[in-house]
Amino acid sequence: MGKKVKWSWTSAFVGAASATAVATLLSARPKDPTFHLVSIKLTAFKLNLPHVDAELILTVHVTNPNIAPIHYGSTAMSIFYEGTLLGAAQVKAGSQRARSCQVLKLPTRLDGVELAHHAGKFFADVAKREMVLDAKVDIGGK
Repeated sequence: MGKKVKWSWTSAFVGAASATAVATLLSARPKDPTFHLVSIKLTAFKLNLPHVDAELILTVHVTNPNIAPIHYGSTAMSIFYEGTLLGAAQVKAGSQRARSCQVLKLPTRLDGVELAHHAGKFFADVAKREMVLDAKVDIGGK
């Protein structure tokens, strides 16, 4: 019939430990936190000719997918509309627990001069209560 194979518990243990170590290293690889804009609330619209400024509160949902907490310094989130930089929101220094989510409320001021270049579309978006903004944030860890 066939040759009988001698089975070794040591080899099985080493194989299982190696597979566990590889799986742990792959799942522990650091990932970038994700930021999703939940809502935009227009709090003020100041018309002081020739300057026009809009003040907003951005509600941002932040997710830390990592198995370790993150600590970050203060930074600015740049806000773009139709590819034009309109302003920035200040993100205060803080931390976030491992594998957690939190909601940030960020006061923001948009530059009315840049906003005026897109006034027609901007006011149409405000009337629709729907607006597409792009944001970019570079966060340095501590």
